[in-house]
Amino acid sequence: MEESKKEKLVVLIGPTAVGKTKLSIELAKKLNAEIISGDSMQIYRGMDIGTAKISSTEMEGIPHHLIDIKEPHESFSVAEFQAVVRDLISDIHSRGKLPMIVGGTGLYIQSVIFDYKFTDDASNPEYRKILEQQAAESGVDSLFQKLKEIDQQSAERIHPNNVRRVIRALEIFKTTGKTMTEYMDEQKQELIYDVALVGLTMERDKLYERINNRVDLMIKSGLLEEVSILHSQGLRDCQSIQAIGYKEIYHYLDGALSLDEAITQLKQNTRRYAKRQLTWFRNKMEVKWFDMTANNEFEEKFNEIYKYIAGKLGI
Repeated sequence: MEESKKEKLVVLIGPTAVGKTKLSIELAKKLNAEIISGDSMQIYRGMDIGTAKISSTEMEGIPHHLIDIKEPHESFSVAEFQAVVRDLISDIHSRGKLPMIVGGTGLYIQSVIFDYKFTDDASNPEYRKILEQQAAESGVDSLFQKLKEIDQQSAERIHPNNVRRVIRALEIFKTTGKTMTEYMDEQKQELIYDVALVGLTMERDKLYERINNRVDLMIKSGLLEEVSILHSQGLRDCQSIQAIGYKEIYHYLDGALSLDEAITQLKQNTRRYAKRQLTWFRNKMEVKWFDMTANNEFEEKFNEIYKYIAGKLGI
């Protein structure tokens, strides 16, 4: 497809707490854009504080998509995200607006902007049933250990309790002879949109300080109460509860950790996640990076980023 015929798309990425929300709103106003959340956890209703979900006040009238579309017990796959977001991009264009994906879940965003195909050629229902039975009888840990031996990278990316994704990774290996990482890396790295891919970064100590402060604010804003509601509903081995901010508080509510230990672990896990996000973006995508460390340079950075997007997309 010729570059000029491709639909235009802005993608704003960066680690958690780097300042994507504020910048995305200002950009959306100036670009006449609508925002699509690229966060794999903000899709869940009732999970607002722990996912740092944007409030309706913060939206300042800018339409946001893919927020609060699932119940916490429901799963949401990369393939489903890809299909929904691609439809949204076309829909937003049809209304004369510019779509902008904002978020931090690298694989989800990658699946949309590149020519990724999720097909059944790596499907093996019989083997999947065997693995599901094994997980039901012996727990997912034995399967996760097998995954670690086969594909260390996928094991680092997939939560040990995410039975569905652990089984899927093993199924791909059994069916294709390739690890999930190899299978994904072989997908065509061809952009299917005319994309301005903007990344926000920040000096590490400053970012980690912001993360720690954000966690403290989440606790003050009622994270314990939010997680307690989910816990009291009996939600357990589902995708949503594996999110950082929820699993740590679950450990506290289950009596496995003190509250202070849970909060310390939450901060540590968030910092590690931010580091993994940056590594992923730098290794997997051609990103134009902008450093947001200086507090007093927002206006200057905003103008620089806007100018880059306008120039890249010819708008």
